[in-house]
Amino acid sequence: MKSRPITRRGFAAGSAVAAGAHLFDMVPARALGLQGQPPPSDLINLGHIGIGGRGRGFLRPEAEIGKPIPAPSNLGGDGTRMQTPARSIALCDVDAGRLDQAATRVGGTPRLYKDFRRLLEDKDIDGVVIAAPDHWHALMTILACQAGKDVYVEKPACNTIEEGRAMCTAAGRYARVVQVGSQGRSSVNAWSAATYIRNGQIGKVSRVACWHYASPIGDWTPDAEPPPGLNYEMWLGPSPYVPYNPTRTHGRFRWMIDWGGGQIRDRGAHVMSIANWIMNCDHTGPETVEATGEPPHDGMYDSAVSMSVTYEFKNPDWTLVWAQPGEPSTELEAKYGAVYHGESGRLTVIYGDGAPTNTEQKAKDYRAPYEGVRVFRSPGHIENFLDCIKSREKPIMHIEAGHRVASLCILGNIAFQLRRKLEWDPEAERFRNDDEANRLLSRPGRGPWHL
Repeated sequence: MKSRPITRRGFAAGSAVAAGAHLFDMVPARALGLQGQPPPSDLINLGHIGIGGRGRGFLRPEAEIGKPIPAPSNLGGDGTRMQTPARSIALCDVDAGRLDQAATRVGGTPRLYKDFRRLLEDKDIDGVVIAAPDHWHALMTILACQAGKDVYVEKPACNTIEEGRAMCTAAGRYARVVQVGSQGRSSVNAWSAATYIRNGQIGKVSRVACWHYASPIGDWTPDAEPPPGLNYEMWLGPSPYVPYNPTRTHGRFRWMIDWGGGQIRDRGAHVMSIANWIMNCDHTGPETVEATGEPPHDGMYDSAVSMSVTYEFKNPDWTLVWAQPGEPSTELEAKYGAVYHGESGRLTVIYGDGAPTNTEQKAKDYRAPYEGVRVFRSPGHIENFLDCIKSREKPIMHIEAGHRVASLCILGNIAFQLRRKLEWDPEAERFRNDDEANRLLSRPGRGPWHL
């Protein structure tokens, strides 16, 4: 499909000044920054890779440019802030139906691509939003950094430890802003919990216990031919080849180890992101990890049905537990979350993936003293990313943090697979004295798709 042309940002600015009396009749209000519309020079141009499911929520339709967005209690004031001026100018998906639907939603004449590499060649794009399936996150992010684009990539950041470290290296080498989509950190309630705990309100935290419900096993569905309009070969990309199956692809790939990795790599990337943030562990990891649980005995999915993973951290010493189903909190009712156990109390933080994120009222009511610990309060996850494109500051869920959280999920699955306690070196990012486990830290890729 050929790209649909749209006006470049410099077009309006390049017009010569006509007769003064007729200037406003000849130039659109948006080009001059009038009527509340930002001028093109202030707009951030976004390209979107993967626009089904979660990806649709990131689209910036033409009609919404310059409008205020809700920001209740997060920033104070009247409960709104102006959107960082951004527009979706390019869309890419391997599913033609989803691509057409997204183009209709965006409006105007966005450029349409079936191959993300062509989108990355577009010089007008400032940042890309990657919401393709998890097994694509690393390669797409690295290639986007090489192309000079800033990146918002959905969680989990990566599928292997090697991928995550390569993403961090690429972001640093090419001086790119990379935000990982564990959006709970941008919730005001998560900020309240972090402020409460970091200011010692429950004392030194020794244990964080996460709970979540079990993974599905998947009904046996016959393999089939890919539907018209889906480039299944491109959908698979770097992952091992398996025949197309509707129960394994759109929206359901999460329960396959090679693609999604189960609940721990899905919601675990939210719940444990909050834990790593609160515990100041964005640049380190555990010293040991061990896991128990129940593998799928029947059904077509291969991720753990139930599992319990224990991570031991050092300096400071604390324990992180991921349990599905686990023991829910008695303070707040939720399907998943975590309880932070301190020397002088405990605090519950539920969910961790955006708006549903909540915590106990005592944390929401707390105000840090003037000399206390100040925790950065994000204006919103995508807004924080867009702000950082302009400021070149590090976002709240920068790629190193995203990689460290994804590492927890990956290490948990490896420990579950090997069924023994593993010793981890968080600096070298290798298992100590375990060649078999270290072979699981990377994957070879497939065809042209490899690191």
